[in-house]
This record gives sequence, structure tokens and C-alpha cells, in this order.
Amino acid sequence: MDKSEQIRKQVSADYAAAVKSATAGQSTGCCGGTVPGQEGAAASSCCAPSAESVPEGVAAKLAGYSAAELLDLPQEAVVSSFGCGNPVALSGIGQGDTVLDLGSGAGIDLLLAAKIVGPEGKALGVDMTDEMLEHARRNAAAAGLDNVEVRKGIIEKLPVDAGTVDWVISNCVINLSPEKQRVFDEISRVLKPGGQMLVSDIVATDLPDWVLQSAGLYSSCLAGAIDEDSYLAGLRAAGLEGVEVRERLVYDASQLAAFVTAEGVGEMSSCCGDDALVSVIQEIARSLEGKVWSAKVYARKPE
Repeated sequence: MDKSEQIRKQVSADYAAAVKSATAGQSTGCCGGTVPGQEGAAASSCCAPSAESVPEGVAAKLAGYSAAELLDLPQEAVVSSFGCGNPVALSGIGQGDTVLDLGSGAGIDLLLAAKIVGPEGKALGVDMTDEMLEHARRNAAAAGLDNVEVRKGIIEKLPVDAGTVDWVISNCVINLSPEKQRVFDEISRVLKPGGQMLVSDIVATDLPDWVLQSAGLYSSCLAGAIDEDSYLAGLRAAGLEGVEVRERLVYDASQLAAFVTAEGVGEMSSCCGDDALVSVIQEIARSLEGKVWSAKVYARKPE
């Protein structure tokens, strides 16, 4: 198994554990990897809060979603969201469109898109994790949406025909890919001429080596993040145009600590009472302050 496959296998296992934990109503689960400075300590998976429990101003999984959007979705889809923004919010998705969600997870963005495109449109999700596919199908049924389809696959080789998609969306997933240029090329391939993309993702700059080499921080959307300029250059290299960042949220130390905990690196004392892990998380957050941000990235395929 090559390194890229190893990374995908670990990420899939981590998020399978996370969604099981979240939907079981537990505060933590067990993502893989180790916490820097705590050799042998298991990295926790997402402390998945409900919409009501996310502190105001904390950029974690539910950032960018309105209360009305969340209240109109199955609770399972909400608590199983592991994103960094709402890619549907600033898009121009319209009725009758075909929308593709890369790494659709339990389906929060897929369901929002399905409501917008209506019965004449289609919301298609691709995910590599069986547990996520199962939850997404269940959530679509619970929401009464029959214009949702989820397919198993990897985002580097999408099980989608070329030139069939009006919009590509994604929420904090492309950073997890070990082969990002392949993802950008696939986005270009599946879009119709004039089709558009809007993704929320994590980008970073000047990450220290210990972050880049951490398995736990990879699944937490940090170690695999590339810098913004490289991200945009990759989309242009794939033949897309109009490439731009439409919105940024640079994380401060407190936001990073909340994000790291929510996305799977450690257990806060309120969850598990482990002061040592709290200290590690705070140290991670301080060292990364100002170096990590959520970006909403737009591009379109030429006519």
C-alpha cells in the first residue's frame, strides 16, 4: 500500500469512528494518531456539539450555518458535521441544478443543496467511508428528500461522468487528500462548461514539521493543509478560471483550540478531565495562531 492509500485509509477510519461517536451522543470518540508531546496517547475524535452548544464566535464545525438551516435538518446530520464553513451559503446554486458534494459525510451540505435545487435538480455526494454513506442515506430519508444520491468513491477519482455537474461544493475535505492536484483535475473534469465550484477548506502557511508529520493533526484538517497560493494555483492548473477566495476566517488561538478539539486531536477537560491533554491542545493552538484559516474558494470551468 502506497503512502497516499495509507493516508486515505487512516482518514476514513478516523471519521468512521468520529461519526459513530457523534451519533451515539458521546462527547468524544477515538480518531487515530498521537498527540504531539504525549507519545502513545490516543487522539480523540470530534466532540460534536449541537448547533445550540457551539460558543458564539468559535470557528468549528458549524461555522456559517444559520439557526434556521440547522433546525430544518435531521439532528444526526448536524451533530455529524465535521466541516469548517458553509459552502452552500455564498454559492449561486439554483433550482434544477446538479450539485456534487466532495466528501459529503453525513450529508449536512448535501441536504441543504438538495432543498435549493428542488425536485428537478439533484444533489450527489461522494464519500469513501461506509459509515458516512449509511448516515447520509438515512438523513436524506429522514428529511424526505428523494433528489439525493450518495456514491462510494475517492475524490481523486470521482465516480461521476464528465461534464455533468453544475456546481461542486465541499466542506473541509480537500485538505485531507494526499493528492490534491488530482482532486482539482477531477473537479474540472466533472463540471459542465460554465459550471462552478465553491468549497470551504482549511489552508495554512509556515506549519512546523511536527505538525506536518502528525497523523492526528492530519485527520484534524491541519497537517494536510497547503498554503492559499498553492491551492489557487492548483485550480488554475486544472484549467479553471475566475479562481478567487471569497471569504476568509483566520483562526486565533482560542478558535484553534476549539477547532482542534472538535476535529479530533485531543480531549478537553470538560469532555474527559485530562488536564495534560488540555495543555497540549493549548500549546498547539498558540503555536499555530495566525497560520491557519478557513477559506471559501471559488472557480468556474470555461464555457
